Amino acid sequence: MKKPIIIAIDGYSSSGKSTMARALARRLGYRYIDSGAMYRAVTLYALENNLIDTNGNVDTDGIVNALDSIKIDFHLSADGTQHTTLNGRDVEADIRTMPVSSNVSTVSAIPQLRHRLVLWQQEFGKGKGIVMDGRDIGTIVFPDAELKIFVNAPAETRAHRRFIELEAKGIAVDFDEILANIRHRDLLDTTRAESPLRRAEDAIDLDNTLMTIEEQDAWLDEQVNLKLGR
Repeated sequence: MKKPIIIAIDGYSSSGKSTMARALARRLGYRYIDSGAMYRAVTLYALENNLIDTNGNVDTDGIVNALDSIKIDFHLSADGTQHTTLNGRDVEADIRTMPVSSNVSTVSAIPQLRHRLVLWQQEFGKGKGIVMDGRDIGTIVFPDAELKIFVNAPAETRAHRRFIELEAKGIAVDFDEILANIRHRDLLDTTRAESPLRRAEDAIDLDNTLMTIEEQDAWLDEQVNLKLGR
């Protein structure tokens, strides 16, 4: 059996990278880590503890000082669905709401927070056999990952996917609000001073605009098989 590897999947907000990474990890028998969920969990903690006011102003020192009191982990439910826990509480649904989405890019730009979470993410990958998705996995967290994928699609396509996803969960949403949020997050993610979203030089590009889930999975499997020499 081939030695396990680290697979880093980076890309823009709502490009489908978490869904594809989770499914790929399941097919390989690898562990899946959603790095974006970690930043969302910290953002949820900040909102619940009044570290972000109603105008979106962030108490940076308060968030940094709270990190020692925050524990984020992942667990699988009986049906194989992965859930994010914040201090032992399942927050998978809570971290996908618009208030979190509207503030996560600002929170995730805090340098001290990014440094701490990168260390946590690297701990998850020590034994390899992991698929992790995010914004800086192939550039900062695992620059030596054996396989790096960079995912993209137009903002309108990503907004539509996000709209359908939230509606399916029974969450009332407005398409224009989602599109504006995605464009705003793209701007913040690509221009922040600390670990901006960018394509690693050795990453393989995936534009999944016109791809079905099945086509996307087949493409990913092909890249893994080529890397593993299957």
